[in-house]
Amino acid sequence: MGKAYGSRQWRGELKKQEIRMHAPVRLEKSQGQLKSADNFFSRLVSRSRQAIESFFNRLNEKTHIQSASKARPKNGLIAFIFARIAVAVVYP
Repeated sequence: MGKAYGSRQWRGELKKQEIRMHAPVRLEKSQGQLKSADNFFSRLVSRSRQAIESFFNRLNEKTHIQSASKARPKNGLIAFIFARIAVAVVYP
């Protein structure tokens, strides 16, 4: 995975928690073309990512969930997030 997906430490933490992150296969310009399997995998990951990003974009539009203050205590932040998600579910 490239630089856009975090540091080695962060990827190590994901691995400890048994979280697998899939990213599209990318080539440098001088490397030619992707193999057929890599191309298929990249399209599959991109389609999945689009659905997830659409969901979170809609959630943010409906609830303004990104307006949570960074200074909140962890429990307050979690309560804020769940309350906003509940509002989005009840009032689509």
